[in-house]
Amino acid sequence: MKLRLNIATAPVDNKRPFLAGVGVLGTIGLLALVFLSHAAFRAWRANRDLRLEISSWESQIRAGRQKQTELDQYFHTQQAQQVLDRAAFLNSLIGERSFPWTKIFMDLEPTLPPGVRVVSISPKLENGRALVTLTIGASNDDAKIKFLESLEKSPAFSGIQVTEERHQDQTPAADKIVMQLTAWYATT
Repeated sequence: MKLRLNIATAPVDNKRPFLAGVGVLGTIGLLALVFLSHAAFRAWRANRDLRLEISSWESQIRAGRQKQTELDQYFHTQQAQQVLDRAAFLNSLIGERSFPWTKIFMDLEPTLPPGVRVVSISPKLENGRALVTLTIGASNDDAKIKFLESLEKSPAFSGIQVTEERHQDQTPAADKIVMQLTAWYATT
């Protein structure tokens, strides 16, 4: 049997709970340091990848802008302007040839009352729509008004504007009124 006696002047403090607490806190702190260090490393690596991707996109944008500048300079040359003008002229010719003449006559036929006739039709394509200039001959004011009313009701024509109207007092002329008007025509 052993007997423990403390013959010191001060009693021995039991430091085990303190050391255990410090050890637990130190372990927790060390684990937190490892975890946060790992998270910081992953964030740094992700940011590095993003910076690399952004720099590659910026270089592609710079290359695209340089190429666009070169193309702008090319298209401002005399030779390119001549080709573009020729292409625009040919496209306008093709557009005029592809105008649906039979369809416009079929759409005009129900709108023409007795005493009104179409003298001329002149289409012009603007922004994919057809602006039609019509010259109409009418025998009297009533026929002219009936024609304008039926043209306004027609779904094929819109934005109708009378640009000119002449009255002819000569008796041998069949058309007492010659009127010129413009209207947008729905080609589809």
